[in-house]
Amino acid sequence: MPVKDPTREAHFPAIEKRYGEKMAYWFTIMEKLKDRKYLEQIVHLKDNYGFSQAHANALVMYSRGSTSSRRFEKPSDYYKTLKPQQTKTIKAIFKAVTTKYPELELVIAWNQPMLRIDKNYILGISASSNHILLAPFRTEVIDAFRPRLKEFTVNKKTFAVPNDWQVDTKLLQEMAKMILARRQ
Repeated sequence: MPVKDPTREAHFPAIEKRYGEKMAYWFTIMEKLKDRKYLEQIVHLKDNYGFSQAHANALVMYSRGSTSSRRFEKPSDYYKTLKPQQTKTIKAIFKAVTTKYPELELVIAWNQPMLRIDKNYILGISASSNHILLAPFRTEVIDAFRPRLKEFTVNKKTFAVPNDWQVDTKLLQEMAKMILARRQ
């Protein structure tokens, strides 16, 4: 599966074509805006030049020194940014699923660790300071397991568990089984 180019420069040909100016012009504009906050720079590009959010973000972030939207190359890079308890819990979550389904691959997508098989994402995780968010990638999975998730904060496509959650292996494996059965 080809990987989308995560570099900010990948947007430059489209920016030049869509907004009718070479990148040197846009870098001059950004130099004039260098002392403004991120959001002010984004709004300026959108309001004054009709930039899309994606193009404005690419130009602003590149001008601020970020050359890639990819923050992590591998899960271990992601784990280094977390509290030790979160890392322990997340690793236990993935182990609970991959023990039963070893064919699943642990990857970084959207700067988050995810389990996938082929092109199908099975389970994604995001950590915040107060909880770990699990995304089973199927609304019907959340709905089917909602009664067993009542102790957690449940949204349409995700549920939040405590950082020190005692991983419910059976629950996660049953969710994975349902997701795998419904993949395309």
